[in-house]
Order: sequence, then structure tokens, then C-alpha cells
Amino acid sequence: MSAHISNVRPEWDSVIVDIVDYALGYEVRSELAYDTARHILIDTLGCGLEALEYPAARKLLGPIVKGTAVPNGTRVPGTQFQLDPVQAAFNIGLLIRWLDFNDTWLAAEWGHPSDNLGGILAVADWLSRSAVAAGRKPLRMRDVLTAIIKAHEIQGVIALENSFNKVGLDHVLLVKVASTAVVSQLLGLSRDETLAAVSLAWVDGQSLRTYRHAPNAGSRKSWAAGDATSRAVRLALIAQTGEMGYPSALTARTWGFYDALFKGQPFKFQRPYGSYVSENVLFKISFPAEFHSQTAVEAAVVLHRQLKAAGKTVGDIEKITIRTHEACIRIIDKQGPLHNEADRDHCIQYMVAVPLIFGTLKASDYEAGVAADPRIDALRARIHCVEDTRYTRDYHDPEKRSIANALTVEFSDGSRLAEVAVEYPIGHRRRRAEGIPLLEAKFRTNLARSFPKKQQDAILAVSLDPRALEAMPVNDYLDLFVI
Repeated sequence: MSAHISNVRPEWDSVIVDIVDYALGYEVRSELAYDTARHILIDTLGCGLEALEYPAARKLLGPIVKGTAVPNGTRVPGTQFQLDPVQAAFNIGLLIRWLDFNDTWLAAEWGHPSDNLGGILAVADWLSRSAVAAGRKPLRMRDVLTAIIKAHEIQGVIALENSFNKVGLDHVLLVKVASTAVVSQLLGLSRDETLAAVSLAWVDGQSLRTYRHAPNAGSRKSWAAGDATSRAVRLALIAQTGEMGYPSALTARTWGFYDALFKGQPFKFQRPYGSYVSENVLFKISFPAEFHSQTAVEAAVVLHRQLKAAGKTVGDIEKITIRTHEACIRIIDKQGPLHNEADRDHCIQYMVAVPLIFGTLKASDYEAGVAADPRIDALRARIHCVEDTRYTRDYHDPEKRSIANALTVEFSDGSRLAEVAVEYPIGHRRRRAEGIPLLEAKFRTNLARSFPKKQQDAILAVSLDPRALEAMPVNDYLDLFVI
């Protein structure tokens, strides 16, 4: 005899309700959040412009059907493409993430909240162009900044206490959920429609982390977030038609997300949604490297100078010890052959070896030509990680959120260099005063990759002026980035 299963429609899961009510109703009052969102915007767009230099990224751009024209479609920055919002979200999201150089959030689950900008910009630009064509007012860039803050908050607050990677799921799941919520708000969906849209995001198929780890690390990790944010746009548009949602998408016994994919455990929350995540987000400013290695790379640059001053070379090194936090060891401590760029930029040994040899680390250093230098693999084999439990505690401490690494170099003659420790990377909130001028310099460098001087100056004039940027129509701002 089968057990009785109630078919009474349940109330909406509280987690879904909280996401939706925040996305639709929360008023952001933090000036720090808006100021940081402006820096998130320019840094993220700059990362996309740099990605355009790589054929592997460019080959994935454009409409699904070549030659398709979309009236009032979204502009893809740095290109001449004007696409439907779903495909535009994929294009923009792909470029943003390609080089692993946009902002980062580290907690029980890590990720890159600015990945959501793919969907946000795609929808905001499309809506604005459609409004202008119909004689209505377009959205303003302040609307985009608000959406950035809220997407960062949804993704980041869920990530604080809930590890999706430990059950084999990729963090882009949270991009899809956050993008769905804020895109629904931009589209003007009702509360019921937005509840449906967010439930669809949880019910939707979720990406495995297979493509981020040995022995399968590969380039999908560079477009997975674009895929997620574009899927969010698609789901929001489906919900806008009145398509039904699923109230217990998370909590339904057996068939809900918790039982099917999260080992039966409900989500835990450390804090309510506000503007905490955007205010504390980590910028990748100096190095296009997986964030758990950022401080290690910074220390390696220092050690490169010390090697030269001591009259030593990397050939004299017997051993390098990296004192680090547990998450670093779990994600990027990797020995053995590295098969592609995606493999290399998720290997801390590679990301330390290159600056020890060359004095810096650039996106192009992951390419096969540089990787063929025999000194790199020889040095990698001599680099070993050990966990420092204090570093692990401080990594999870919400008041510190450090990403510490300390490097000690030992030579074959028995001598050694003093340990170089860096607890907070240049992109950390504790180093904002030091980091923001460098972030703006990074943006200038990336603009120069694509645009002539006059166009660079026009973009900078509005992007670095908070009031001018917030007041500008979204479509006018995106037009500045057209080749």
C-alpha cells in the first residue's frame, strides 16, 4: 500500500519569498553600495573588453543564427552586435568571465557576483531601446546600479553559509537565481510572476562543477556564467507570460531542491538581504588569477624582486612552501600535467611560478606559448601547500574575510628568504583607498584596447562622474561602447 501524499498546494517557500520581496521592494540607501556598484560596472565592462582579444572567446559571440537582426536589441560592448536579450546576456556574460578577472565573493560558496551584469545590462538596454522607440522614457544607469547591488546581495548572502561545491554543484547556480530575481524586477513582473520565475530557476537543471576540476578542467568554466545569466533572462520572460511557478521548489519532499540536490539540508542564513555584499566585494585588480591565489601571486612578485637582489635565480630554489587557507588547497592546489588555459588559471603552483620567474602575471601567461617554458613546470613541482588553521578561520570570519597566503623560498644551498605573507589582496575592502586608483587605471587600459582616444574620453567622462552616470539612459551609455 502506497503512502498518502497530499496534493494540497503549499505556501511559497520562505527562501523564495525573501528573495523576491527583496528584489522587488528593498530600497537601497547605502551610498557606499552605489559607489562600489559604479566601480563594479566599469571594472566588469573592462574585463569584457580585454576578453575580446582572445579568439577562443570571440568565436562564441554573436546571434545564434548568423546574420539575425533584432530591432531595439541589446548592444554587446566592444562589438557591433545587437542581439535579443537572452543571447545578449550570454555574450556579455561570457566576455565578463572569460579571463577570470572580474570581482569575487568568497564564503562557504565562492563565485563572481558581477557575472549577473550579463543579464542586467542585456535586459536594461533592450527595455530602454524599446521604450525610446515607443516614445516612453528609458531606464537610467542608476537602475542598473541598483540591480547590481541586489544581484550581488542575493548571490552573496546565500553563499555565506551554503556550500554548493561540496555537493558537486557549480556556483553559477546562484548567478541564475540572482539574475532571475533582478531581471524580473527590471521587466516589471508582478510579485506572483517573480515568485514563479525564481522558483523556475531553482527547479531548472543545475551545472555540475565537472569543468572546473581535474581531470576535466576546461573552457566551459569561462562561459558557464554567461549561460546562467542568459538562462535567467529566458526564465523571467517565460514567467512574464503567466506561466506557473512551483511554491515548494526547494522544500518538496523527495522532488525538491533540498532533497534532490542538497542532501536534504535546508539553506542557512547569516544575515538578511541588504547591501553588505556589494560593499565588501573583492575586486581582482592586479592579476587575472583565481581569487584564492591573489595574495600568493602578490607575494611571489615581491619574492621575484628579492631573488634578483640576492643574486639568485629560480634554478637555485629547492622548495617553496605556501602557507594558506583550506579553500585554496581544496580548489587550486594541483600537481601533474596542465592541459589548457583553464587548467593553468586554477593551479596555484602555476600562478606562483610565473611571477617568480617573470615578475608579474598576465592573462596571456596562461596561453600555451608561455606554459611551454620548462622552468615553469620544474618550479611547480617544488611548490607545496600547507593549511594554516588561522588563515582558514579568518577566511570565514565575516569581520575579516581575509584570503591569506604566505610564501617561503628555500634554496639548494640551505639558505632561505624570509617568509612573505599577504593576508588581504589589493582588491579587498580593507585596501580600497589603495585599490580604487589601480582599478580605474585597469579600466583605462582596457578601454584603450578597443577604442580611439576620443571615444575613451567620452566613456571615462561619464563613467567616473557618479551623478552623470546615474542619470544617463542605459541605451545611451551602451552606445558609447559600440565599435
